[in-house]
Amino acid sequence: MIHFRHACSTPIRPIAAAIALLCVPAAWAQTPATMPVVTIQAAHEGLGLQRENGTASRLALAAQDLPASVESLGAASIEARGDVQMKDAVTRTTGLTDISSPGNGIAYSARGFSGNSAIAILENGQRPQVGSGTATYPSDPWGYEYVEVLRGPGSVIHGSGTTGATINAVRKAPTRAAAFEAMAGIGAGRALRAGVGASGALGQGGAFRVDAYADRSDGLIERGDARHGKLLASAAYALAPGLDLDVQLDHLEQKPQRYFGTPLVGGGLARALRRQNYNVADADIGFDDDKALARLTWRVAPALTISNELAYLKARRHWRNAESYAYEPTSKLVERSDYIAIAHDQEQAGNRLEARWDGGANRLVAGWEAATINFTHTNNAPYGGASSVAPTGFDPGVFDSPDPLRPNFSTDTATHALYAEDAYRFSERLLLLAGLRHDRYKVERTSLQGAAGFDARLQSTAARLGLSWKVLPATSLYAQASSGSDPVTSLLSLNLANSRYKLTRSRQVETGVKQSLAGGRAEWTAALYRIRKDDIITRDPANPALSIQGGAQSSRGVELSASVALAPAWRVEANAVYLDAKFDQLFEAGNVSRAGNRPSDAPKSSANLWLSYRSGDWRAGGGARHVGQRFIDNANTQSLPAYTVLDASAGWQASRHVLVQLNLRNLADRLYASTSYGGSQYLLGARRHAELTVQWRY
Repeated sequence: MIHFRHACSTPIRPIAAAIALLCVPAAWAQTPATMPVVTIQAAHEGLGLQRENGTASRLALAAQDLPASVESLGAASIEARGDVQMKDAVTRTTGLTDISSPGNGIAYSARGFSGNSAIAILENGQRPQVGSGTATYPSDPWGYEYVEVLRGPGSVIHGSGTTGATINAVRKAPTRAAAFEAMAGIGAGRALRAGVGASGALGQGGAFRVDAYADRSDGLIERGDARHGKLLASAAYALAPGLDLDVQLDHLEQKPQRYFGTPLVGGGLARALRRQNYNVADADIGFDDDKALARLTWRVAPALTISNELAYLKARRHWRNAESYAYEPTSKLVERSDYIAIAHDQEQAGNRLEARWDGGANRLVAGWEAATINFTHTNNAPYGGASSVAPTGFDPGVFDSPDPLRPNFSTDTATHALYAEDAYRFSERLLLLAGLRHDRYKVERTSLQGAAGFDARLQSTAARLGLSWKVLPATSLYAQASSGSDPVTSLLSLNLANSRYKLTRSRQVETGVKQSLAGGRAEWTAALYRIRKDDIITRDPANPALSIQGGAQSSRGVELSASVALAPAWRVEANAVYLDAKFDQLFEAGNVSRAGNRPSDAPKSSANLWLSYRSGDWRAGGGARHVGQRFIDNANTQSLPAYTVLDASAGWQASRHVLVQLNLRNLADRLYASTSYGGSQYLLGARRHAELTVQWRY
């Protein structure tokens, strides 16, 4: 067992020490005379159709060959656009909408389905189980080579085939070639950030990669101070001919912004309250994650490879906040309630044993996964406490709840999965891809307050069958049918009421086209799909006092993506989505039917546009992000207004090693809500601001 020491009380201190260490040339450099010069490039990577996509398949297939809607966004594009958070980069891909809040950490909506049960978030192919709906990393793009997105329930290799999408941040790999990169930035809102990365040889047969990052900002609101830090370390070593060892050790610390939204005034957003933070003065949120991984790969024969991957994760999270706010027009005060204190302790150990066969026209991979997860939930339910403050110029007070913080429950979860995926190439033009996965879960819950515990056993089977046809060498048509499943709530926090429910079932049919033109200077894709999800929770029409699994929701839509070089110095990248999502069957309290209504957080339209220019030592770019209207309730009585935000960047290659870049965000200073936190308060998007960064590469 691998043990980690608890995080330092000052989160950024160990990260800053690592940055200082990496900046000492002797700590990473090989012989200076043989070190290659690496010039910063503003690479235009397009849609990544020719890149192998490991999120949609483990068979080393290029995106153009996959019968699925996939997308890849490289580090060069993320840096050129100035996206400093992972969610900023992810939501520039097709059809992904940010719905993150301090409670759920990182969360997205895609294809009409929302949240961390329906959208899988992976880091280098590893998917931690989600405790109480909270996912905490990866939160920033430093140290990652690219981000891959698979839309729809198409993955049979990374979990049970989540309905909306699978997002995978792929790490920069160790290399024996010595390299060093660094970044420093300063911006509005007292923003400071810095990152370093280094790779090089390790002995006679190994290589290493280390990335460290730290930032802080007040988020342009009162008492919004946030801090993040991480250290990612990986190494690869050839133990013997045909036998390789890869290891990773990571430590991440986050103190997210302690902001739970701004109350609505007269049912709308109030610009005068834009900088206000209605949380208490001693509010606190903290996420600490430690992760270790070891992978042994044995090339048994030219066509056969066997690997075993052991992973360990320990997560510690805590919250202490006043979370609910409502403006009372009579008293002209903001009423605060829900003084909530929560702590999560999660420990997960897992193993993946896999065999891969590449027999020419046929490629096959099969594997077995097993994991155990221990999760303890501590809280101060029923979350009492209340206070009133003026809309502006108020004393925020301190956290004062009549309810003690005490351990509530713990769960022990065991998971097992078998999966297989096969790609058969009938010819150079025709590829058949089939996959099957079966998951089993056993959850044992123990009350830490004297209540009865229980056991629950769940299972699911996910499948995919797709055909890809290259009608021309650079033009592919595809069609697929796939299935998946989601839990009705987080498995690790399953309660007695939900323990009798099975996993929901989703089914998708999809067809599309992928094309590369003019030698790769232009790429475009289009996809049409329909998804239906059954067994969602609904009230029993015959007895509205009872909840049963009889509801259903569906979505259908069209997705378009393109990347086109307009001229040697110009490129435009764009995507757009039209989505028709609805409840097919859903009854709520009072036997009220919501059939035909749109699910929450599902915009009918979304789009992204980015125009970039590069000439000589100069580069620039600008674009727009559009998210359509979204409802926040199943009754469709309250909505988040549509918004369009304009961003821009400009860079100067000061030398072959140094790039200076200015990033501008929300140029029109648009007042908008990124998501809701209940019906009386919305989380506002960031105001107009700028950041200046300097990047070094050697």
